[in-house]
Amino acid sequence: MSGTRQRCATCGHELAETDAQVRCPACQGLLEILHARPAVTGAALRARFDGRRVPPRGAGGGAQESGVWRFLEAVLPTAASEIVSYPEGNTPLLERPTLGRWTGLPRLLLKHEGLNPTGSFKDRGMTVAVTQARRVGARALACASTGNTGASLAAYASLAGLPALVIVPQGQVALGKLTQTIAYGARTLLVRGNFDACLDLAEQARERLELYLLNSINPFRIEGQKTIVFELLQQLDWAAPDWIVLPAGNLGNTAAFGKALAEARDWGLIADTPRLAAVQAAGAAPFAASFQEGFARRHRVEPRTVASAINIGNPASYERAVRAIRETNGVVTTVTDEEILEAKAVVDGAGVGCEPASAASVAGARRLLRDGVIGREQRVVAVLTGHLLKDPESVTRYHQQTDPRPPHANPPVEIGPTLGELERELRSRDAR
Repeated sequence: MSGTRQRCATCGHELAETDAQVRCPACQGLLEILHARPAVTGAALRARFDGRRVPPRGAGGGAQESGVWRFLEAVLPTAASEIVSYPEGNTPLLERPTLGRWTGLPRLLLKHEGLNPTGSFKDRGMTVAVTQARRVGARALACASTGNTGASLAAYASLAGLPALVIVPQGQVALGKLTQTIAYGARTLLVRGNFDACLDLAEQARERLELYLLNSINPFRIEGQKTIVFELLQQLDWAAPDWIVLPAGNLGNTAAFGKALAEARDWGLIADTPRLAAVQAAGAAPFAASFQEGFARRHRVEPRTVASAINIGNPASYERAVRAIRETNGVVTTVTDEEILEAKAVVDGAGVGCEPASAASVAGARRLLRDGVIGREQRVVAVLTGHLLKDPESVTRYHQQTDPRPPHANPPVEIGPTLGELERELRSRDAR
């Protein structure tokens, strides 16, 4: 008998591990996955996870090389023979002095989830949720998306041999993400409305058409996304940082990170719990508004931000994220679009690169230092959630089309095919 079960976070109703519902049938609340305590904990569990970092010779890809399934006991212990994996995870933890100087945080590290197979952190959740879809006999998969979820679902559905439906807000999805979704074979619907309208439609379609929904309300997505935290802790030799800073849109990652830290503490993997800092764009900040009121009420807004991945006005994982912030003594802050784009230019210029929403974490870390929330000498991990090429149009706009020219703009210059013109341009740039 499996030690894993599903439980409603609102009313406590429990379901079997293989129940295909993604909401509580009693109250429509969000479900969470509860695992039995591993047979070994503490140093022994750390050693087990560490021993899987190097896959066996001739493993041939898939789950044995996955930075998600390395943490099997914390993800889905009974799924070992049915896993759908690229593999994913194994993303780097980067130190860049340029970013340390710009933010004022010399111990800043970047966890770059844009280096997953489809270019975003969504692959970590999708490998688990699509594995579960196969286990429960799902016939078709669906999601609403601002871009990255759709791209990831389309790829993993193809890998699993299942049809996929992706519902996106028309005109609000970066071209790189929409291109992926189409190329990987998903049936793609452009809805005249925002993301929240798309998610409502996807939920209606789930009930009427018996689709298996893979948005972050699906609790198995959260189990995969938890491994961002497990992996960064492992990369730090299980010495927890002071802060983990992340972009916040639909709040699935905020919920996942809180759950990961609670399990890591309870299972003896870490001695100290990092604080979470969730960063929202100022034009799409309902969670930050609620935080300012001590979470006395839930806010909804009409979102407007250049960071399309977090352009969400009614985040689905609100209750789970509130718990994560409370349990980690965390904070929620906002940054402007201008701050996001400047941070992105600095991240890009450091040779790292990210999509706009990712840069919210770096801009947020800088803001929290200035506000006196984060200390200069504290160790901070900022999570970059998506790849630079997810949204190339934002790069063009910033460097070539913004007037007045922003501080880190690097526009290309047209010259004639002569060495003299090349030399003149180089001299003029050196003189600036």
